[in-house]
Amino acid sequence: MASNGHTNGVSYSPLVETSRIFSDLCAQSERLNLPPQVQANKDHVSFSSSHNEIYFPIPFKETETLAALKGIEGSVAAAIADLRFGSQPRDVQVSLEGATAFGCQAYMAKIDGLSKLDPNVKSKLKDTDLLAAQSNGYRRMSANLYKTKIPGEYYHIHGSLEATTTLNMIGLEGHRPDLTDYEEVIKVIEEKVQKYTVPELEAMNKERRQAGVPALKYEDFIKTPHGKLNVQEPAWKVDKLPGDLPPTPFPASQTGSKKILEGVKVLEMCRIIAGPTVTRILAEYGADVLKITSPNLSDVPFFQVDGNMGKHAADLDLKTEAGRQEFEKLVADADVIVDGYRPGALEKLGYGPQAMAALAEKRGKGIVYVNENCFGYEGEWAERAGWQQIADCVTGVAWAQGQFMGLDNPVVPPFPISDYGTGCMGAIAALSGLYHRAKTGGSYHGKASLMHYDLLLFAVGQYPAEVQEKLRAAQPADFFKLRHCDSVDRISSTVLKGMQTRFPHLYMSSGASSKEGQQALTESWFSKAYNTDIEVVRPVAVVSGVDNQFVRASRPNGSDRASWEDFKQDGEGDVKKC
Repeated sequence: MASNGHTNGVSYSPLVETSRIFSDLCAQSERLNLPPQVQANKDHVSFSSSHNEIYFPIPFKETETLAALKGIEGSVAAAIADLRFGSQPRDVQVSLEGATAFGCQAYMAKIDGLSKLDPNVKSKLKDTDLLAAQSNGYRRMSANLYKTKIPGEYYHIHGSLEATTTLNMIGLEGHRPDLTDYEEVIKVIEEKVQKYTVPELEAMNKERRQAGVPALKYEDFIKTPHGKLNVQEPAWKVDKLPGDLPPTPFPASQTGSKKILEGVKVLEMCRIIAGPTVTRILAEYGADVLKITSPNLSDVPFFQVDGNMGKHAADLDLKTEAGRQEFEKLVADADVIVDGYRPGALEKLGYGPQAMAALAEKRGKGIVYVNENCFGYEGEWAERAGWQQIADCVTGVAWAQGQFMGLDNPVVPPFPISDYGTGCMGAIAALSGLYHRAKTGGSYHGKASLMHYDLLLFAVGQYPAEVQEKLRAAQPADFFKLRHCDSVDRISSTVLKGMQTRFPHLYMSSGASSKEGQQALTESWFSKAYNTDIEVVRPVAVVSGVDNQFVRASRPNGSDRASWEDFKQDGEGDVKKC
């Protein structure tokens, strides 16, 4: 650990700032409905760093905020451990390097030695990109930031996992097999977007129920009715659902392990990153996580390598009677449901939080329902669909990133960091709900959103101007060649190369350790389902007296039966290597 707390010659300490953010979150324990032990035992949480550096070339305190959230997560886990195993002093340790890896873990994961950015990785994956919205470069750029008709105004269109609707909306064909050059794709799409004003694009998007937003500056976002309302809201919520149920104790351990969520059944109804991150964290603490996906819905293949760690993954089509019957058997015994779909989608199928609370009353055992979405749960935009880039653009994060880079336009920041921060907040909500269910009874509704993670970043504050200047000076020339219209992968790959050069200790192969004694931030497994080795970011929060580690490797969607019984065969052929 650096002793002088200096970063790049400027008197700023990420470690000191992490502790401040953590203390501020602890002070909001009542508002966030955290277990009382979080505030009472905050001195048992410690943060460490082998280098005390700022890692991400971003004006926001991403590593510090993620580490502070991981400290809260570990504190709630410790409170549950006290309920299950008896009260005792429990230390929580979080490294800033681990938090950094957590914030970009999709770009640190590998399968058979290949990363997300390797063009050959597709051959190792199950093709769940059913509509080629990810694998086709032209269709992929239907989710991107472009200039509009009015100079100085930008709009992020988002074709999601389907692409054709958005492309048709701006006057383009859904498929252009002749169009493969990256620069030409940008030119063709941006020329079409530039025919419209922001209000016109908003109206077109609303009519087609597409995700898309103008890129706003923070000061403009908080003047909108939605921003003005939500800037007053807590970063996440844990509310009691209707009903009067007695406490639901945690199931007795069948193995004698110290996994705080052993025997807790979690149904995951999510795709992409933020929602699956909620349940990936719950799997770290020992929950039986069953991810349910429709065989008819697209998902990003590579994200499953990391995002499905520790889980089972089964296919069910809830729009069929047979699928609903199987799903309702699972729901009948579930302790936690995590819903990351478009707002209202599961309610329309009869599986929203109110319906699940009624089921809990009927069965006599509380349930914890966690929603993860883009725009939060109050205000005029609450029902809008969205993704990480949408939240980053509408809240002002993208404009701040562009200004940090010396530009007079927005740039989507590298890596899906907002996704991972939101996933951590959702996991804290789930853990808090389980604590309250066991301690005082009832059912609980946790709520986390990408927008609220971004608002937390603004509340924490950007780096001081002199720190930003030193951070800019350390970046390679390629970083400043990035533009508003570059894809997330182009931006992330450019930043990743710079970070790998400057901070090799973050990218040691699993099993290795640095000269400072830092352990590799990833771990290696043999995955039976993928039939090859995978490498993923290891759990970040370390809680004494608690065994938080995965018991199985990841697998592609649809690899398992939709059954709780199959969890009794832990690690079926999966082997942790190091």
